[in-house]
Amino acid sequence: MEKKKIDLRFSVISSILLLAAISRLIPHPSNFSPIGGMALFGAAYYSKKYWAFIIPVLTMWLSDLVVNNVVYGQYFPQFVWFYEGYYWTYSAFLLITLVGLVLLKRIKLKNLLAATLSASLIFYLVSNFGVWFSTNMYPKNISGLIACYVAGLPFLKNTLMGDFVYTTVLFGLFEYAVRSIPTLQLKRI
Repeated sequence: MEKKKIDLRFSVISSILLLAAISRLIPHPSNFSPIGGMALFGAAYYSKKYWAFIIPVLTMWLSDLVVNNVVYGQYFPQFVWFYEGYYWTYSAFLLITLVGLVLLKRIKLKNLLAATLSASLIFYLVSNFGVWFSTNMYPKNISGLIACYVAGLPFLKNTLMGDFVYTTVLFGLFEYAVRSIPTLQLKRI
């Protein structure tokens, strides 16, 4: 019976993550996405923590394939497995997961707020550093780095809003499911 509880829980968590990844196909403002919420959600709820890294990254990559090759396919001359600079986004995603593992050992409102704010800041810092480091848009000095971070500030607002909305929806949906389907609960030791 315990195996079925774990399998159902794993399936529900993974399905919610897949739905979040699919939501990236809905028209939305720049940087208003489920990325931070997905990383935190996986970190908080997978009982085997390696799944917190594997499943969210896999679902994000699958949605990237659709976004890059269908939604924005006209901008690429051939099929795109990985977009330029993907490693900065995925690095931020993995760092957010690590933060989630630390801050969300106990899911409390203050922990969730701290983790969500951290997720937005990590994404902002890593992705803008990646733009500065990997492109010729800014001089490779401290002034160029600061200019890059300043230019990214308008996107931070949408990242914050997206992270807070998606984190609320993902965690709220699962907590509702746990209350509705008691077999989804894990016994805390």
